Amino acid sequence: MNNSNALKRILLLDDELDILTVAEIALSKVGGFEVQCYSDSKKAIAEVEDCMPDLVILDMMMPNIDGLQTLALLRSMKLVAHVPVIFMTAKVQKNEIDSYIKSGASGVIRKPFDPMTLADQVREIWERTGTGHD
Repeated sequence: MNNSNALKRILLLDDELDILTVAEIALSKVGGFEVQCYSDSKKAIAEVEDCMPDLVILDMMMPNIDGLQTLALLRSMKLVAHVPVIFMTAKVQKNEIDSYIKSGASGVIRKPFDPMTLADQVREIWERTGTGHD
């Protein structure tokens, strides 16, 4: 009866406010998730342990600290090192996706995304990672 492997809280990080808004609505209204939005990597990293997300969705191309650097920083933080990370990016060549996965990402969602299916894509990656079952 332990429901600890249910996906509830998502930290969403994207520097494009229109994308952030659409994704937040898609995940919260359509998907039913609690979504904490950030447009600044440094602020998200500073506050990630306070919101303790079940999952992080990161834009790959961010100013100052890009997606791969953010992922590396998250992996170095004891309390959130285990949290799955999905990249949301337009950079989806096979070699790029392979690089993201090799760096520790759980999956990749292509931009532009369909707001009506975004939550399902996130759930599919979540289930494929087997999160919470170990």
